[in-house]
Amino acid sequence: MKAKLGMSPIAWWNDDLPELSDDVSLEECLRQSRSAGFTGMEQGRRFPSNPEEMLPILRAADVTLCGGWFSGTLVNEELAANKDRIAPMIALFKAVTAPCIVYGEVGRSIQGDRSKPLATKPRLSDDEMKAYARRVTEFGEWCAEQGMPLSYHHHMAAVVETEPELDAFMRHSGEGIPLLLDAGHLAFAGGDVLRAIGNHHARINHVHVKDIRKPVVDGLDRSRQSFLDAVALGAFTVPGDGSLDFGAIVQRLADHGYEGWFVVEAEQDPRKAPPQKMAEIGHAELMRVMTAAGYTVETEGFPKG
Repeated sequence: MKAKLGMSPIAWWNDDLPELSDDVSLEECLRQSRSAGFTGMEQGRRFPSNPEEMLPILRAADVTLCGGWFSGTLVNEELAANKDRIAPMIALFKAVTAPCIVYGEVGRSIQGDRSKPLATKPRLSDDEMKAYARRVTEFGEWCAEQGMPLSYHHHMAAVVETEPELDAFMRHSGEGIPLLLDAGHLAFAGGDVLRAIGNHHARINHVHVKDIRKPVVDGLDRSRQSFLDAVALGAFTVPGDGSLDFGAIVQRLADHGYEGWFVVEAEQDPRKAPPQKMAEIGHAELMRVMTAAGYTVETEGFPKG
C-alpha cells in the first residue's frame, strides 16, 4: 500500500487567530516542512491564487499541493452561490494537480467566533440533516464533474461535529461526497476514531492526522470556552506529541485498504511549538506507525517529469 505525507500551513499561520502565527514566508514554510520529510502542503492564505505563480514556488520547494480548505455554506445558501465561489479554486487545483478540495461547512458554524462557547454549536434536526446531506452530495457530484473531487471535513463547532452527526450525514449523503477523516476533531468531539473508520472507510479519500492533548480537551468548560479558546490553549498537536494512538488509527485505515494522503494539521502557538520541530516529530511518528502498518511512503515531491 502506498501513502503520501503532507502538512497544513496552519502550523505556521493561523487564519482565525493571527496571534498564533509565525512571521515566515511561504517559501520558508515549504522549506521547513520539506526538510522534515513531507512531500505535500495544503493551501494557506499566503499561497498565490493562480497556477502561473504557484507552480514555480512548488517546484522550487519540491512539494505538491495536497489539498486546501473551501468554506462551504450549503447549510444556509444555495448551490449556485457555492458553485460560483468554488469555480476559481477548482480551476487552480486542476492546474496544479491537487488531489481534492476540502469542503468545510461554515454556515451557522461558531468555529471562527471566539465569543461563542462550544456548547452553543449549531444542531440540525433530522429533516434538516437529510436535506443538507443531499445538497452537499449534489454539490460534490457537480465538483467531480468539473474534474475536482471534494472531501467533506467534519469539524468542531460546525453542523457535523459529533460521531452521531457524522453517521447521520453519511447515511443521508451519497458517494458523490467523499469523506475527510480527521482524527483530532472526532476525538475532541468525543467520538471513537476507530469505529468511525470501520463505519465509513469506503468513502474516506483524505485523512488529517491531527492529534489532541486530552488533558487540555478534558479541562475545557464548554459552557464558557470556544473552539478558538481551545486552540489557543493547545488542544491540538502533531502525532507523537499528543494523546491519540496513531499506530491503531493508521493500522485500521490500512486494514481497510486506504491509500493516499495523510496530512498533519496541527494549529498551535509557533512560539511554544516551533513548526519545524513539530513537523519533525510528526513525520517521525507517522513513519514509525505507517511502516508497522505495511505502508510504503512515497518520497517524491514535485513531479520530475
